Amino acid sequence: MNTNNLRKEILVMIHQANSGHPGGSLGMVDIIAYLYSDFLNVDPKNPDDPKRDYLVLSNGHICPALYAVLAQKGFFDKKELGTLRKLGSNLQGHPHRTAIKGIETTSGPLGSGLSQASGMALGLKRDSKPNKVVVLTSDGEHQEGNHWEGVMFAAKYGLDNLIQIVDRNKIQIDGKTEEIMPLDSLKKKYVAFNWHVQEINGHSTWQIKKALKKAVKAKGKPCVIIAKTIPGRGVSFMENNYEWHGKAPNKEELEKAFEELK
Repeated sequence: MNTNNLRKEILVMIHQANSGHPGGSLGMVDIIAYLYSDFLNVDPKNPDDPKRDYLVLSNGHICPALYAVLAQKGFFDKKELGTLRKLGSNLQGHPHRTAIKGIETTSGPLGSGLSQASGMALGLKRDSKPNKVVVLTSDGEHQEGNHWEGVMFAAKYGLDNLIQIVDRNKIQIDGKTEEIMPLDSLKKKYVAFNWHVQEINGHSTWQIKKALKKAVKAKGKPCVIIAKTIPGRGVSFMENNYEWHGKAPNKEELEKAFEELK
């Protein structure tokens, strides 16, 4: 998948809706595109296949990136992308499990996704099924207590069929994470909680591929990949600017962004 084209689709969706979250969507689209291109066992022609892998989007506000990738993959008609956040649309500002095929969980309240994914992974493991569960989380939601309950649960049950990818972009809606509620070293925290831990550049296809390959081979513990990303990636005036966490570009800003994404 051409990720710059996906970034354009994301920005158009949010611009037309005059609402949404471009920062994290642009920052995580490289990872989401790779997951659906080369890693997850999913089939848009058979989306309910019991042998499929599962993706849980805990940080549901970056769903424009997931929607763009799912449409590219063929889960639904790309024409629907223009309905983002419209009344009655299947593509709401946070994904709904029954709205379109390919969405595995309803998300909204931050901090819940890891617990959901851990429960899915435990059920699969107890049924001796080989399906993988990948959960995407934000660094900001690591400020939520429920998230750390999920961290402990996954470690206790040795959920080595679970891969968490953290969007470590260091911003949230009110500012920088390390100023709002410092997270310090997530790597040290996860090591202490008995997880397999990797840190990568979240925009490097080679590093994404290598980390996922290692995660699949790791046994006895859940895996976390801490992906260092640039919020607003590809658009200079959005990059690393927390004000673009949840702000729609106007017409002039959209045109400027398109020029940079050529």
